[in-house]
Amino acid sequence: MADLATTVHTMPSGRSLLDSKLTNTHGRTGIAVFLLALASGLCYIAYHVASDLDSVTITSIWPYMLLGLALLIALGFEFVNGFHDTANAVATVIYTHSLEPNIAVVWSGLCNLLGVLFSSGTVAFAVITLLPVELILQVSSGAGFAMVFALLIAAIVWNLCTWWFGLPASSSHTMIGSIIGVGIANQLMHVHSGTSGVDWDQATKVLKWLLISPLLGFACAGLLLYVSKQTIKYPSLYEAPKDNQPPPWPIRALMVLTCTGVSFFHGSNDGQKGMGLIMLILIGTVPTAYALNHAVTAQDMQEFIAASEQTGHILDRHVDKAGILGEDARTEVTDYIRTKQLQPDTILALRELVEDLNHEVALYKVFKSVPAQDQANVRNDMYVAGEAIRLLQKSDANLVKEKKQPVFDKAESAALGNYKSKVDKATRFIPDWVKVAVALALGLGTMIGWKRVVVTVGEKIGKEHLTYAQGASASLVTMATIFAANIFGQPVSTTHILSSGVAGTMSANGSGLRLATVRNIAAGWVFTLPVAALLSGILYWLFRAIS
Repeated sequence: MADLATTVHTMPSGRSLLDSKLTNTHGRTGIAVFLLALASGLCYIAYHVASDLDSVTITSIWPYMLLGLALLIALGFEFVNGFHDTANAVATVIYTHSLEPNIAVVWSGLCNLLGVLFSSGTVAFAVITLLPVELILQVSSGAGFAMVFALLIAAIVWNLCTWWFGLPASSSHTMIGSIIGVGIANQLMHVHSGTSGVDWDQATKVLKWLLISPLLGFACAGLLLYVSKQTIKYPSLYEAPKDNQPPPWPIRALMVLTCTGVSFFHGSNDGQKGMGLIMLILIGTVPTAYALNHAVTAQDMQEFIAASEQTGHILDRHVDKAGILGEDARTEVTDYIRTKQLQPDTILALRELVEDLNHEVALYKVFKSVPAQDQANVRNDMYVAGEAIRLLQKSDANLVKEKKQPVFDKAESAALGNYKSKVDKATRFIPDWVKVAVALALGLGTMIGWKRVVVTVGEKIGKEHLTYAQGASASLVTMATIFAANIFGQPVSTTHILSSGVAGTMSANGSGLRLATVRNIAAGWVFTLPVAALLSGILYWLFRAIS
């Protein structure tokens, strides 16, 4: 793979195309704008963190030191993600001379920032559900922090290695591999206790998206280019740029639009992967401020109470009278989440959990009033109840597909879903300052280390220079695929989709592919998951040994 970082197309002067473009000094205004956004963002973060922690009683400086270290590593992952993945978004716009590199990178960084700020958070929590449930519930313990540190450090190390070789590997793929590694290590370390490892059902669903999305990128981008050639009779669109001159304004507008869209949707999807982990860090270190959503209104609390009462009545109708509730309802429900096996006492325990939560919420009226020492427990009870309902509904959906009688009828299932949405509103939230912090890390990373991967995407996938239509086709397909993934709440790889899209357009155009580059990209795709899993598993074992 070493040749990937050193072999580039050269111009008559002996310089690479990218080097020649970097001699342009434009983009200072854009950099100034980004620096202003950075300074404003840091002030915003500092103000809101201070406000959140204002009600927290400081008894030891250690949790705050741990919080700072964990946030630094988590934001470090997003920083590396920025200059590793977002390079793909600017590759086509740079190599078609639609924007100068400095301007393109700053613009992409700003669009990533906006994408993160407007993200919903669904992808963040889809990633979190891959983790062993007991590690999520014990995030404030040594095991919880070992988990977070192991998977983040493993992801950063592998991303840096692939970036060094200019390899368009996937940060999404890397993160999923790291999570799987921690889950497997946790299972192996507690094999006699039956503790959970990886949620393979959820992991399979995520991996399907990661597998299918680059294939869609290849096929759809190639098809889009072919259709365009048949329907859009604009010869300049299918030509390679000449003499470093920008294209005609309609083509230039199209290229800038696709760069904007890919950057925005990259931020809205990839930026979320770090958000969920940051929330686990905040919950583990400062549960008083972040375990429950303090922004939930009194009206929301009343709706939660009403939904709880309705859910309690529904579950009571399905309680197995032969079941015997153990000492701890949460433990019984957690076992169901871990094993996916419905026991006689599972619904009984879930009903007790729902009713206990209802009484606690009714007693305190608002989450801010929940005593500091109880915030984490209430949050964990809510998380377990919500996950159990999700699995029960999923099990019912499978029974319907098999034409069997589900446990809950449609009306009951709708009521359970309504209750889960109230639970999610209380526990699955992301403060705006966290989004700002991730956005700044992602945007700053975009501006710093993008060159290596850009060279690979722009110059080494095909044997001929990228045409305007090829760049636009690959980028449009990437935008659409990430948008669809956001709707379904699934993480995908911008890197894999766009680089596959470029390869698809080269094939459709008859330009030919550089097999050495394709082979190296494929090798990165194949080895990313097992290597990241191995790294994170070893780190988790090491951190658990010293914690």
